[in-house]
Amino acid sequence: QVQLVESGGGLVQAGGSLRLSCAASGRTFINYAMGWYRQAPGKERELVATISSVGSTYYADSVKGRSTISRDAAKNTVYLQMNSLKPEDTAVYYCAAAVGVAGLRINEYSYRGQGTQVTVSS
Repeated sequence: QVQLVESGGGLVQAGGSLRLSCAASGRTFINYAMGWYRQAPGKERELVATISSVGSTYYADSVKGRSTISRDAAKNTVYLQMNSLKPEDTAVYYCAAAVGVAGLRINEYSYRGQGTQVTVSS
């Protein structure tokens, strides 16, 4: 059974940093695209960052230059380092996995975690 477990969320002041982690289990994810998306109350889901099976990355304009996605294949773990956080980054962040696709659209992801809350105070 595929399981994705996020951690690292929390409350941080504007300008601060957080590193989100996503531990994957149930299979080897080396051939999966992995991504992070977020959803704030009353807003649409937003794909924030993705990393393909070969390491290609994508960032939404809203986080580009402030965030870095990475993966550790040996640990089956994906990270999202977020710096210079803004109040508008406040959302529940979800880790997701997709196989056989680039993973550039949220609906391509077959698996997701339960989410971790990120709250940025002004």
